[in-house]
Amino acid sequence: MSLNDTPSGERIHIGFFGRRNAGKSSLVNKITGQDLSVVSDTLGTTTDPVSKAMELLPLGPVVIIDTPGYDDVGELGAKRISKTRLILNKVDVAVLVVDLVEGMGKTEEQLIALFKEKDIPYVVAFNKADLRETVNAGKDNEIYVSSVTGKNINELKDLIGRLGNDKPEPVPLISDLIDAGDTVVMVIPIDSSAPKGRIILPQQQVLREILDSNAMAYITQDTELEKTIRNLESKPKLVVTDSQVFGKIKNIVPEDIMLTSFSILMAKHKGFLRSAVRGVKAIDTLEDGDTVLISEGCTHHRQCEDIGTYKLPKWLGEYTGKKINIETTSGLSFAEDLSKYKLIIHCGACMLNDREMIYRTKCAEDAGIPMTNYGTAIAYMNGILKRSLEVLPDIYKELG
Repeated sequence: MSLNDTPSGERIHIGFFGRRNAGKSSLVNKITGQDLSVVSDTLGTTTDPVSKAMELLPLGPVVIIDTPGYDDVGELGAKRISKTRLILNKVDVAVLVVDLVEGMGKTEEQLIALFKEKDIPYVVAFNKADLRETVNAGKDNEIYVSSVTGKNINELKDLIGRLGNDKPEPVPLISDLIDAGDTVVMVIPIDSSAPKGRIILPQQQVLREILDSNAMAYITQDTELEKTIRNLESKPKLVVTDSQVFGKIKNIVPEDIMLTSFSILMAKHKGFLRSAVRGVKAIDTLEDGDTVLISEGCTHHRQCEDIGTYKLPKWLGEYTGKKINIETTSGLSFAEDLSKYKLIIHCGACMLNDREMIYRTKCAEDAGIPMTNYGTAIAYMNGILKRSLEVLPDIYKELG
C-alpha cells in the first residue's frame, strides 16, 4: 500500500456471497474490470475469500471480497463456509449472487437471514440474465445482471453505491478534539519493535488529521520529550503517545497538559472505547490460572519485544502478581468460544473496519466477558486512565 492509499480499515467493504457456480467470481471480475478471481465451471473454484482494494464509483475507496460458495460440502467445504461467515462480520454491503436459471433456494434464504441478523444492507443480483428473458426485478434491492454481456453492471454499482453511502460518517481520531492553531506533540518511540523506515498507521492518521485541522504537530521520541516540551514557546494542548511508554512519560508531561495515546484514540475512532473503559477493571479480578485473550487485527511480523505476545503479558503479571495464561489471535481470527477467557485485551484495530470491531465487542458482551484495549489497559495499570481520558469529556465523566 502506498502512502496515498486509503487504509483497508477505512474503506467500505463489499462482499459477494452465494452458491457455488452462481457466477460470484465472474461478477466480481466484471465489476472490478480485473481478473481478480479464478473463474471455472468446476464447483468450488473459489476456496478462500479473495480481497481487492480499489476505487468504485460512486463510493470511492472500497474493498471487494469474493467468497467461497455457501453451499460447499464435506470437511473442507465446512471450513470454507466458516471463512465466509467471518467475512460477514466485516462487510458494510453484501451482494447476494443468484443463478437466475436455478432461482432462489435454501442457501439464499440462509444468507438473507444472516444479512438481516447482522444488519447488513444487501443487494440481490440475479446473474446469467443472458441465458433467459427477464422482466424488471420485483424489489428495490434486486437487479438482473450478466457477467457475460455486462448487462446492468453499472446499475449494480449504483445500487451498491446507494447502500454504501448510507453508512454513517466515521468518528474522527483527533480532529474533533482540537482547534485550528492548537499544538499537539506526538511521541513515537523508535525501539526494536518499531517498523524500519516508517511510522505505523495510527500515527500517520493522527498526524494527517492534525494537519487537516490547521493545528501544529511536533513529533519526538520519548527520550527527547522533556526537551521538546521545554523548547516550545507555548505549552501544547495535548500529548499523544505510543501506549507502551505511558509508564515513562506520565512523569514528564506536566499535569496541566492533557495526555492520551494513539491506541485510545483509535478505539474511539472504531467505536469501542466505552466498552474498553468499562472492561478494564477486570484486570483487578484476575487470579492464578485465569486465561486472557490478547487479540490483534493485523498479522505483522512479531519482534522480540512485541507488545501483544511479550510486553502486555509481562505487565499483566507484574501488575497483578498472578500467573496468568495468555492466548493470542491475529488478523481475522477471533476465538469463536469466548467462555474460557476472564478478559479480552484487543489492539486499537487500525487494520479492521468499525463493523468488525462492533461485532467483536458484541460477541464479548453476549458471552459476558469484559473486553478492553491495549492503550486503556496500559493506562489503567500505570494509574493514569482518568488522565488519559480527560481529552474525551463524555467518557471522562463516566469515570466519576
